[in-house]
Amino acid sequence: MASEFDLIRRHFTRAPRHTALAVGDDAALLQPRAGMQLAVSTDMLVAGTHFFPDADAEALGWKTLAVNVSDIAAMGAEPRWAVLALSLPSADEAWIAAFARGFFACAEAFGVDLAGGDTTRGPLNLCVTIFGEVPVGAAITRDGAQPGHDIWITGTPGLASLGLAHLRGEIALQGDHARRCLDALHRPRPRVGFGLALRGIASAMLDVSDGLLGDLGHILERSACGARIDVPTLPLADLRAAGADDDLARRCLLSGGDDYELLFTAPAARRDEIAALGQTLGLPVTRIGTVTAQPGQLLLREADDREHYSAPRGYDHFG
Repeated sequence: MASEFDLIRRHFTRAPRHTALAVGDDAALLQPRAGMQLAVSTDMLVAGTHFFPDADAEALGWKTLAVNVSDIAAMGAEPRWAVLALSLPSADEAWIAAFARGFFACAEAFGVDLAGGDTTRGPLNLCVTIFGEVPVGAAITRDGAQPGHDIWITGTPGLASLGLAHLRGEIALQGDHARRCLDALHRPRPRVGFGLALRGIASAMLDVSDGLLGDLGHILERSACGARIDVPTLPLADLRAAGADDDLARRCLLSGGDDYELLFTAPAARRDEIAALGQTLGLPVTRIGTVTAQPGQLLLREADDREHYSAPRGYDHFG
């Protein structure tokens, strides 16, 4: 049976691109570039909570890193380094090799060095700490939204949640629709390029991991503002085309998690710039509402101009 160190050496050691000292010592040595701050985030994926225990190992390797890269993108930062801690039920070489392929495919796609980590025996648990760089004073935080600012979302939120609904038997997706939704669930694409382009434009930003309304609530809380969402502007067309009725489409888009799209606010004067960025980067971006002055108040405005309150509550592991 392979030892812990054999597994690390075979599957998790790669030549670093921008790390002074990476895997193999007691600690990594990282050197941020001049004029940069470090953006640091940690995310954990637990079998049975964040993914099915029989999930495809290669896709899981991609997602384990991608959800962390997305946190860095949401700060307007550039991902650079990661450390990986694995709790594994057994030293299953085939599973570990597939997981590593997916993990390093994501690392290659987004320019991340694996700088170190740890392995232990236990219930399947995957934890990444990621480090990014952002110029001093340029990070996009959650506390800059102001009344009158627009609210935007990238991509098509709700696809991942619709894919999960398919796996749970709530809907039977077919063909390309099934593939697209399951790909969104299992292989999310962090919006790094868009996050970098929004420096100096977006006033507040985060990535949608626990549901659009719930995550918007975090911006509203930190910015001491409210919001009005214009339901007719929501990008529901692809969800409906996949076969979701209006109720399921709205639930997936507004409350579903695992999207890892960027939700951000910006002054109305920047609308043309933001639309142009979407065209340049080939990523749909939709203006879905407005920041208001009432702290914590979240309104949904329907097509008939009827307004109703919504609780900005997302997924809560202890709720």
